[in-house]
Amino acid sequence: MSKEITGAQALMRALEAQGVQHMFGIPGGAILPAYDPLIESSIHHVLARHEQGAAHAADGYAQASGKVGVCMATSGPGATNLVTGLASSYMDSVPVVAVTGQVPRWLIGSDGFQETDATGITVPVTKHNWLVMDPGDIAQTIAEAFHIASTGRPGPVLVDIPKDVLQAKFPYHDASPVDLPGYQPKTKPNVRQIKEAARLILEAERPVIYAGGGIIAAGAGPTLQKLAELTGIHVVTTLMARGALPDDHPMCLGMPGMHGNYTAVTSMQRADLLIALGTRFDDRVTGKLPAFATQAKVIHADIDPAEIGKNRRADVPIVGDARLVIEELISALQAEFGKGATGDYGAWTRQLDEWRSRFPYRFTQPDDGMLKPQFVISRISDITGGNGIYVAGVGQHQMWASQFIRFQRPRTWINSGGLGAMGFGVPASMGAKVAMPDDEVWCIDGDGCFQMTCQELATMAVEKIPVKIGIMNNAHLGMVRQWQELFYTERYSQVEFGWDIPDYVKLAEAYGCVGLRCESPDEVDAVIEKARGVDDRPVVIDFRCDPRENCYPMVAAGTSNDDIILGPEFETDHETHGDTLYSQDPPEEDS
Repeated sequence: MSKEITGAQALMRALEAQGVQHMFGIPGGAILPAYDPLIESSIHHVLARHEQGAAHAADGYAQASGKVGVCMATSGPGATNLVTGLASSYMDSVPVVAVTGQVPRWLIGSDGFQETDATGITVPVTKHNWLVMDPGDIAQTIAEAFHIASTGRPGPVLVDIPKDVLQAKFPYHDASPVDLPGYQPKTKPNVRQIKEAARLILEAERPVIYAGGGIIAAGAGPTLQKLAELTGIHVVTTLMARGALPDDHPMCLGMPGMHGNYTAVTSMQRADLLIALGTRFDDRVTGKLPAFATQAKVIHADIDPAEIGKNRRADVPIVGDARLVIEELISALQAEFGKGATGDYGAWTRQLDEWRSRFPYRFTQPDDGMLKPQFVISRISDITGGNGIYVAGVGQHQMWASQFIRFQRPRTWINSGGLGAMGFGVPASMGAKVAMPDDEVWCIDGDGCFQMTCQELATMAVEKIPVKIGIMNNAHLGMVRQWQELFYTERYSQVEFGWDIPDYVKLAEAYGCVGLRCESPDEVDAVIEKARGVDDRPVVIDFRCDPRENCYPMVAAGTSNDDIILGPEFETDHETHGDTLYSQDPPEEDS
């Protein structure tokens, strides 16, 4: 006869059996029984200051490490406060397991104190969820939760456990091997489709590899590089795929999309073949969908069959794990090369090189003028060598970070791409640092985003988590201000925060962190180095930046990628379309 233990003890055992070392959460009434056996557990619990922070921290942990992130909250408002974080993880296919307490079984449906239908609320933002009504099901449910979160297309799941189930005693048994007949993700691609894809690649004259976040999730970065080098086909890396191919690799064209670089955007528009790997043709990449890459045939490979053909018809649909798809594609192409078949992309490569030379990212940092956020971010990238982990909030600073940090490896760029959740940066950087304590972690944040979740500075100060947080403080909701300038005839409505409230240096110090301020270009390097020298607490740097700086290039929402705006002064300086060119001089070093 197995020894009787409580459901709460079973929960801790089940989490430990899944290899959980860290989790983020806040106790409350319904989940309180789980916090008692946590005292004896090997799991390090990080006490967040808000459940949304706990969820974003679990997301950052998962994105940085490739492991499943774990967060825990109580019923009612505790569970609902997780929703934004779970929605972000769901949109970006990040594996997270959320455990929530629920009112006792006999109160469910009675509108008891702090009762919400956590499973019902989270159906649209989780891959799957459970309400556990029997303590004997806890271990098996947790095993299934981790399996579903981390396999196939990764994503968040939620396990809701009533308080009396956590308190009940029962004879414990370890979970059985997970066997879910209704859940069998297809990982190995169809051979016939692979051969057809190889044929299209060899026939193409203007191919582009369109790499998405699925490359990162599948650990397919090295395989992607091998494919690019084998074929001579250039690669665009979406916002969620930055670092999948090193930015300094000659085949890397960088980021496409609404604020992507000209060459990446236009290469897709002019391509005759898109090899889409682990990506979903989202609107921020495609712009106006009927005008997107109209001359291109499409090979679309994704582990989620629901994504294939959802937004763009695929000429060759391939369901499978991105790494396995690329490996099979390489084998098929090598077999064709052995027969003497080759692709000829020489003219296309010359065109891409010309665009790269003519239209790099550009900005000007006057010696005696206001700080440009691009300059600050470029210096952070240069000084750290692009070897840190970089986490962003959402807005202009996020786009500048994706543009001007030179990413060298996967899992070093963490952001809320699909949901665009402001407030993501601070707690996600905390999660990333907990996951990867030996890596230097920088949070590139905005003053708007920072104020949404800055309470997690207290968590990091207590836990001695030495994240560096650079606030690109332009005293505004910058991206909203930019849109009001460009599309609302400069009618600025509710976007100005001002410089002085709060005082970010004093706020940081009040939270037990180091607070620094930087207002001129000649101070930037010294301030960055000073922050890097602090290793026992977070550092917050108030970089006071030009509030009038806009983020370019830009494709306005709902317009064609052909209408890319390169900058504030309208000129027609190239042969294909009447673009707006950024007329300022580029920096001394092309970042």
